[in-house]
Amino acid sequence: MVERVGIVTKLRLTTIAPHVAEVVAWLEARGVEPILESDTARLTPSLDRLRTASRDELPRLVDLLLVLGGDGTLLSMATRVSQSGRDLPILGVNFGHLGFLAEINFPELFPLLESALIGSAAIERRLILGARVLRGSACVAEYRALNDVVITRGSLSRVIELAVSVDGVFVARFTGDGLIISSPTGSTAYNLSAGGPILHPAVDGLVLTPIAPHTLSNRPVVVPGSARVLVTASTLDNDQEVILTLDGQIGLALEPGDMVETQQHEPPVRLIKAPTNSYFDVLRQKLKWVER
Repeated sequence: MVERVGIVTKLRLTTIAPHVAEVVAWLEARGVEPILESDTARLTPSLDRLRTASRDELPRLVDLLLVLGGDGTLLSMATRVSQSGRDLPILGVNFGHLGFLAEINFPELFPLLESALIGSAAIERRLILGARVLRGSACVAEYRALNDVVITRGSLSRVIELAVSVDGVFVARFTGDGLIISSPTGSTAYNLSAGGPILHPAVDGLVLTPIAPHTLSNRPVVVPGSARVLVTASTLDNDQEVILTLDGQIGLALEPGDMVETQQHEPPVRLIKAPTNSYFDVLRQKLKWVER
């Protein structure tokens, strides 16, 4: 049973306050406790009686997470849910522009939220990536990413060279601007912009997509979802930057000789889906594909 629902909104989206108040009233009328994320609570001072928690704390306190914002907000909370170790369902409502993940609009929320409270909502499991930065024999950083793990050159750097292996088998050295390691969910993000393929979320695979490769025969490669991908980056000059980014939100400057290990992390992220929207409905709408 869902007894507590966490509510997170897009940062500084002040126009969302009346919608949050409406959701709170709806939940309380059904005996469900709403817990507001701290920044969300500051947007809604009229609800200062409610319990609050930070974005990192919230997944440990609730039975369901409601995200009002856009894909960026949902991505940031999905990684936090994964890091918490909770198998927590997430319902995203789109207040942004593109909305591949937060695919429903506010008027569609309450029927779907009703089904989520009684346990009849459709759940889609999405592969999530775990990434580790290895420096010598030590792991110096560890992350989760729902969309992608990206290794790129710094803004003022020249090309970088990436040595890539999959499950201990050497693949190639890619020279160019970088490499995207994408989940099926992230295949419609940076991967798509860089010329990579769209993967259906049910596909158990990862996409390795070179960014602006200097050899035109370097093409995207799809590998098994269980694969362990190891990337070692080097530059032509030691003072050049190589940057690791996760879901376009977290960044880390790599040192010479650092290795980035990426593989599927368990458990997957659970997204509550609208039963009326198929994945292809979302693609047609967001990518402006012609309907017949």
